[in-house]
Amino acid sequence: MSDPADPMRIVPYDPSWPLLFAELGGRFRAALGDRALRIDHIGSTAVPGLDAKPIIDVQISVVTLEPEGAFRDPLERCGFLWRADNPDLTKRYFRERPGERRTHVHVRRSGTFDEQFALLCRDYLRSHSEAANHYGALKRSVEGLLSTDRDAYVKAKGPFLWAMMHAADEWAQQSGWEPGPSDA
Repeated sequence: MSDPADPMRIVPYDPSWPLLFAELGGRFRAALGDRALRIDHIGSTAVPGLDAKPIIDVQISVVTLEPEGAFRDPLERCGFLWRADNPDLTKRYFRERPGERRTHVHVRRSGTFDEQFALLCRDYLRSHSEAANHYGALKRSVEGLLSTDRDAYVKAKGPFLWAMMHAADEWAQQSGWEPGPSDA
């Protein structure tokens, strides 16, 4: 039997995930203060009922990504390692120290497409259980790729995610969606 905490497996939703985020979010808020405009729980673990890899994703929104020391130093004091080799230049990326619970910390500039994309995706899935169930089933169907070809896993989800984002954009326009208050 596989370990349900294995980050390379899709597991049923765990109600402890929001609590894990709350602890992290509180630590980050204390360390960053008003340098963080928002601190949000994003990704699949932020959607109640959604099957997910057991990885807590945190998005920290800042005014600017430079100088990086303004957020890098406090996040490193919180026990996270900056991944300078991350190829996505729209964010700064941090991970847990070896041996710690798998956590992804995404620092993004406030108001950017990627920051809003993560929040809209989360909120849409929270509001549309049918889409969340379909997404969970899709992830389960391609789960085997996680340990053999991570890029293929990501690509296999792409068509669904882009179609969902089209629907989410329409929903946002019809509902007047705006991100709610920061989670931490």
